[in-house]
Amino acid sequence: MTTTVTAPETATTRGTRHDRGLAWTYLVGGALGLAAAIALTLEELAKLADPAYVPSCSLNPVISCGSVMDSTQAAAFGFPNSLLGVAAFAVVVTTGVAMLAGFSPPAWYRWGMQAGAAFGVVFVHWLIHASLYEIHALCPYCLVVWLVTIPLFFYTTVDNLRRVPATRRAGAALGRLHTAIIVFWYVVIAALVLQSFWDYWITLV
Repeated sequence: MTTTVTAPETATTRGTRHDRGLAWTYLVGGALGLAAAIALTLEELAKLADPAYVPSCSLNPVISCGSVMDSTQAAAFGFPNSLLGVAAFAVVVTTGVAMLAGFSPPAWYRWGMQAGAAFGVVFVHWLIHASLYEIHALCPYCLVVWLVTIPLFFYTTVDNLRRVPATRRAGAALGRLHTAIIVFWYVVIAALVLQSFWDYWITLV
């Protein structure tokens, strides 16, 4: 009888596995975010060309891209936020593809991704607050961006924590709890959306 001996997992093999997981997160999450940002940009261009244009993503008083696009928050830096998304998600997708092809980002690049992801998640939560409590409308394409920005930030943070000796244990602990943390994060946002538009949702029952 032949006995198969499996080599123990080393730090190198764990690092490679984590890198591939992060690369796929960048590729898939970045592609979804990029598609949503491009779609929203096209809707904004159509609305600029024809002020009477009703965006295809304006479905009812709550699901209304038009209301969001008309708000001051939609151009926080003086130009449509969707253009920022196109540029940022293009970098994320490119990084994911490069990592799957064998590119191992140096520390400065990983921390650059961390800074971008941190800015993105803070900006997204500011937009969530604005949508729920100031604009009082939801944009489906924005929802996609919200959903993908959270795991992009979370897994980038876990990856960087694992690479610093002082925070390696914290990174590993967060990594083990990744599903629970992200699901809880989503549930909180869903509960806020439900509560904010409750008067409308109950009319659909």
